[in-house]
Amino acid sequence: MKEETKKYPEEFKKQIVELYENGKSVINLAREYGLVEQTIYKWIHRYETVAKDESGKDVSQADITAMKKRIAELEMENEILKKATAIFAKTK
Repeated sequence: MKEETKKYPEEFKKQIVELYENGKSVINLAREYGLVEQTIYKWIHRYETVAKDESGKDVSQADITAMKKRIAELEMENEILKKATAIFAKTK
């Protein structure tokens, strides 16, 4: 039998990480919310504050990952535009 995995909303995950950052232990959070400790550790790694931006807003690992993905997309679009520009420049 395949065990069904639960899907938790992002806001719930962030709330658990915030409780951890405010001093609650992972063991207590796991017991209180019926979660697996390893799951909480994954959420902590993903959502805990790793830096602050210029405006003082917290930046998490998930934010950094999303930014890296967006940068890669923009770089790919740039390369496509450069190639298109080169093709159109040759046809003139």
